[in-house]
Amino acid sequence: MTAIERLEKMLAAGKDSPMLRYGLGDAYLKANAAHTAVDHLRRAIEQDPNYSAAWKLLGRALVEGGSPAEAADAYRQGIIVAEEKGDVQAAKEMRVFLKRLEKKNKQTRGFL
Repeated sequence: MTAIERLEKMLAAGKDSPMLRYGLGDAYLKANAAHTAVDHLRRAIEQDPNYSAAWKLLGRALVEGGSPAEAADAYRQGIIVAEEKGDVQAAKEMRVFLKRLEKKNKQTRGFL
């Protein structure tokens, strides 16, 4: 049984939680299913808006899914959440990811 199958089985059994949704998001992202990962990560954040790791992974999933503007928004919100929690490392990482997105956006003349 794969990690996705195990986690989906837990979800089907009613064990929904932010951590389970984060795990599903991570597993789907590793399986190159960014859009499904985004769905689970958004659910994790709905359940726990202060889950800074979920914000960070959501940003990455949105980038990989081809939604850089949404990714930038997720990183911005994630930075706020992480700073309010005192999660310095997560805030720092999201700032770096956001800066890279903004730089790439500027080079391609996109709109973030």
